[in-house]
Amino acid sequence: MTDRLTTPLQVTARLRTPVTEHDHVRGPRNAPVTIVEYGDFQCPFSGLVHANLAEVLQQRADTVRHVYRHFPITNLHPYAERAAEAAEAAGRRGRFWEMHDWLYEHQDQLDPVHLTLGVEQLGLPVDEVETEIGRHAHGDRIRHDFVGGIRSGVDATPTFFVNDIRHDGDFAPATLLSAVDDAT
Repeated sequence: MTDRLTTPLQVTARLRTPVTEHDHVRGPRNAPVTIVEYGDFQCPFSGLVHANLAEVLQQRADTVRHVYRHFPITNLHPYAERAAEAAEAAGRRGRFWEMHDWLYEHQDQLDPVHLTLGVEQLGLPVDEVETEIGRHAHGDRIRHDFVGGIRSGVDATPTFFVNDIRHDGDFAPATLLSAVDDAT
């Protein structure tokens, strides 16, 4: 019998906001493993993990679905919220994942001028997207993601949840693949 006073309590953070049809999902909807990512498009760590996660999704294409949620840390990343707004504007036109990938692949170009060029490169209507960004048309969605992250214990980006349990390991492809395999 263990003594509750001397045994350290291990707390595992769990996802508090379930995945719904409103989330951005890449991969099979009925996949046995769901990775929910809370990310910030301007965060250098989120940018580094982007390639690792792409590798995991490629190697476990039938096993994993990826859910992306916004967690812009605006006091550190002044263009993060604008980038999230652009991603949502693209998503409104069925192009969320293309904009998502562009933003992570061009993290050094998230200022308003370069972001507009990115919108144009993707063939999106620049004036419409700029208007949506300017009036924060998708602010409620971004705040909803952010608040859900706070409720789930997110305090940094990126933060991953694998089948609703926070992944506290590193983000190397081998570690992520192991977490996916352990969750199946």
